[in-house]
Amino acid sequence: MDFLIANWSLVLLALVSGGLLAWPLLQGGTGAGLSAAAAVQRINREKAVVIDVCQPEEFAAGHVVGAKSIPLADLEAKLPGAVKNKATPLVMVCASGVRARRAVAVARKLGFEQADVLVGGMKSWRDANLPVEKA
Repeated sequence: MDFLIANWSLVLLALVSGGLLAWPLLQGGTGAGLSAAAAVQRINREKAVVIDVCQPEEFAAGHVVGAKSIPLADLEAKLPGAVKNKATPLVMVCASGVRARRAVAVARKLGFEQADVLVGGMKSWRDANLPVEKA
């Protein structure tokens, strides 16, 4: 007990760092996702479908080549019609990756178990100098 009192700052530092490591798990995710390179591999090797959950004006400004536009608000209603086979791998994309994480949760709730997020969204796609098309 004397050690804990004498070294309270070290104990506090250990608790804070442990809490930061556990934060992604507490948020309901693993912090995992696909890098731009891994997304390209999934698209090419596994015929993954790219779903862009941005608003239509964001989609028109630039999106992954061949992506389907389904805004996040419409995803639950429109995803089953856009992708018939629930075994099809999905790559969810938005501008930064935040909305796409929510889209993955919606897709998995609908039975699409192979849904993943593009970490960093369109920003990471562009940073990797991958092709972008405009509507």
